[in-house]
Amino acid sequence: MAIVVTGIKTGIGDPKDAALQEALRRLKLGRGEAEAHIHKVSVDARKRGEIHFVSSVLVDLYDPGREKSLVERLHNPQVTYRESFRLEVHHGDKPLFSRPVVVGFGPAGMFAALLLAREGFRPIVLERGGSVEERVPAVEGFWAGGLLDPVSNVQFGEGGAGTFSDGKLTTRIGDPRCEFILRELAAHGAPEEILKQAKPHIGTDKLRLVVRSIREEILRLGGEIRFREQATDFILEKGALKGVVTSRETIPTQAVVLALGHSARDTFASLHQKGVTLIPKAFSVGVRAEQLQSVIDQGLYGDLAGHPALPVGEYQLSHRRGERGVYTFCMCPGGLVVPSSSEEGGIVTNGMSEYARDRQNANAALVVSVDGADFGREWDAGIRFQRELEQKAYAITGSYRAPAQTAGRFLAGKPGLELGAVEPSYAIGVEGADFDRLFPPVVTAMLREGLALFQRKLPGFGAADVVLTGPETRTSSPVRIPRGESLEAEGILGLYPCGEGAGYAGGIVSAAVDGLRVAQQIIAVYKPMWE
Repeated sequence: MAIVVTGIKTGIGDPKDAALQEALRRLKLGRGEAEAHIHKVSVDARKRGEIHFVSSVLVDLYDPGREKSLVERLHNPQVTYRESFRLEVHHGDKPLFSRPVVVGFGPAGMFAALLLAREGFRPIVLERGGSVEERVPAVEGFWAGGLLDPVSNVQFGEGGAGTFSDGKLTTRIGDPRCEFILRELAAHGAPEEILKQAKPHIGTDKLRLVVRSIREEILRLGGEIRFREQATDFILEKGALKGVVTSRETIPTQAVVLALGHSARDTFASLHQKGVTLIPKAFSVGVRAEQLQSVIDQGLYGDLAGHPALPVGEYQLSHRRGERGVYTFCMCPGGLVVPSSSEEGGIVTNGMSEYARDRQNANAALVVSVDGADFGREWDAGIRFQRELEQKAYAITGSYRAPAQTAGRFLAGKPGLELGAVEPSYAIGVEGADFDRLFPPVVTAMLREGLALFQRKLPGFGAADVVLTGPETRTSSPVRIPRGESLEAEGILGLYPCGEGAGYAGGIVSAAVDGLRVAQQIIAVYKPMWE
C-alpha cells in the first residue's frame, strides 16, 4: 500500500530527486516521515522549448496507518491511495482426470502455463517452434540468406513473435494484472526500469533471457514443454473437448488453453473444420518506415536532441478519414527492419530493437486499417488477403528481398529507390519497387495521406530519403474465436481461446494478461491433480 502523487513536472536539468522532493512537499511531509521513489516517468516534448519530465511518485509512510486519512484530508485529485495488487486464485472442486494442455508458448500461453504450474496443475505446453536457443540461429540463418524454417521463425517459437521485437510493454488496457506481469518479468531478469518507465520495453536481447527463465520455472514446478510439437487436431465429443492430436501423439485432456498467436493459419483451419466458430476481424496492412534516429530525435527535441538526460526519441502518430485510419505501430527506436516470413514464398516485415536502442535507424510500421469491406466476410477472408499481399511481394522481387520505395518517390507516384542518408537495415536486402502494384488503391492513398501529414507533425518522419519497406501484414490476428463468460469457445466446453491469435489482445502485456485470466478461470473450475 502506498500514496501515489501524479503530474509532477521537472526540468531536464533538475536534480534527480527533484520529483521526490516535490511529492513530499505536496503531502506536507518531511524526509523522516516517509520514503519516496519514482513510480512512472515520461517525457513531455510537445513544445520543444519547454521539454520536461512528468513523474508519478510512490510514497510509503513509516506509519502506514496514516496514509488513507492523509489522502482523504488533502482532497487533491493528483494524490491517491493505492493498494498493491495481489493476483487472486481460487481453486474449484471439479475433478481433473488429465493434465491441461497449453497450445502456444507466446506471452499468453507462457503466463497461463506459469500460473497453472504454480497452482499444481503441471500443464503440458505444445509449441510448434523451437526453444530460444534453437530458434535464434534458425532466424539469423534466414536473415543471412539461408533457408526459411516454416516451423521455427520470427512468428513461431518460444516467446512468440514478441521475442524478435522491441519488447514493448505498453498497453491501453487498465487491467490490474498488468502490474503482476511487469513484476514477474522483472523477477525473471528484465531490467528493473520497466517498473518505473511510462513506456517500458525489454528489448529483444533481454527478452530472450526472460522467456528462458520463465520456461525453467515451469519445468521446475512439474510442467512439460514440448518444442517442435504442433497441435494438428482436436477431439470433440458432444460439444466437449476430449483431447488434442499433435504431430507426435494424441493427448487426452479436458482443458486446452488455445494461445495460438496471430499467424497459426493452419490451426485456425483445423478448428474451423471441427465446427469451432471463427469470425473475420479487422486489422491493418502497410509498410515499415525507416528514418535516421538522429533525425527523429531532432524532430522531437529540437536543439535539445542528444541531451544525456533525454531518452532516445519515440513517436506514435495517427490520422483518420471517415472510417479508415492510418497510423504508426510498433515503433522501434534505434532498431532494425527484420524479415519475418513464416510461409515459403511470402514476404513479411517487422521491426526489432535491442534494449540499448543504439542502432543508427528508427523504424515503425506505417499501416492502414482494413476490414471485411476490403477483403470479404468469410471467416478466413483476412488470412487470404494477408497471404495474397505477402506472395505478391515475393513475386515482385523473385526472392525474400523485400520491395521498397523511398518516401519522396512514393509520394510522387514514382517507383523505386533514391537512397540518401538512410541505409535500409532489412538483412536480406531490398529492391526498388512500386507499392501501387502491391497494395489496393485505398491503402496506398491512405499511406500517402498519412506520410505527408505525419511529416508536418514530426519533421523527418516522411523525408524524401525515408525508406519504406513492405509489406507489413501481421499487425494483429485476422480472426477472432468468440468465447462466452466462462472464457470457453462458443459451444465447446474445455476449449479456452486467448491472446492475440484468438483476437483478445494486441501486444505482449495484454496477451499475457489474457493468458492469466484464462488460467485463473480453469483453476476456479478444477481442483489440481497435485496439491
